[in-house]
Amino acid sequence: MSETVLAIEDVTVAYHGDITILNNVNVSARKGQVTGIIGPNGAGKSTVLKTMFGFLPLRTGRIILQGRDISRQPPHERASGGVAYVPQNRSLFGELSVEDNLLLGCWPFRHDKEKVRTRIESVYDRFPILKDKRRDPVSSMSGGQQRFVEFGRALLIEPSVILLDEPTAMLAPKISKEIYQLVRGFADEGMTVVLVDQNVRRCAEISDYLYILELGRNKAEGSRPDFAEGSGLRDMVAAWM
Repeated sequence: MSETVLAIEDVTVAYHGDITILNNVNVSARKGQVTGIIGPNGAGKSTVLKTMFGFLPLRTGRIILQGRDISRQPPHERASGGVAYVPQNRSLFGELSVEDNLLLGCWPFRHDKEKVRTRIESVYDRFPILKDKRRDPVSSMSGGQQRFVEFGRALLIEPSVILLDEPTAMLAPKISKEIYQLVRGFADEGMTVVLVDQNVRRCAEISDYLYILELGRNKAEGSRPDFAEGSGLRDMVAAWM
């Protein structure tokens, strides 16, 4: 069995100090696997990713990255430690070019010009369309192309963990298919992927292990076969879809 790379243990998180969103939640993500997080709207799925990346303080519990407690680390230190985060909402600077947006992702190693050059070239090798449009403002690109820029920027730090929040939201089916192939490919390359997705069927297809959240709590969990047709977990999902 693959090693656990990132885990949240008995985590409780509140907004504004008194509005509890996560209540004693546990999620473990393993090396080279896609860990899917599904659940009804308002279940706290996106909050799990924000918590993993350090945007939200813990009320209780801890976050473990490769055996180290990072509960008090700020987001930029988690990024330097190999954790990348792609939020659901667009996080690009629309008036800047593709390459300028990628250069911002090189900030942790901005003084190493050769590393900056080689990392950006590696992104262009993976996403040739971005090289063709490297001088174009991001705002002129389609939603799918912008998502590729966000993926490329996340990959610049050569992450061991990549957190993805609704990566296919508002995208055409053809582009969504490409995105899911990319996500599965990240895990096959050895990355630890944590995927939050409202497309339960596709999430279940590409995930090695799934967690169901409900009202900020763990409801159920299991491997991909556990969600096969006729299983209790599949029936549970069908009840709220």
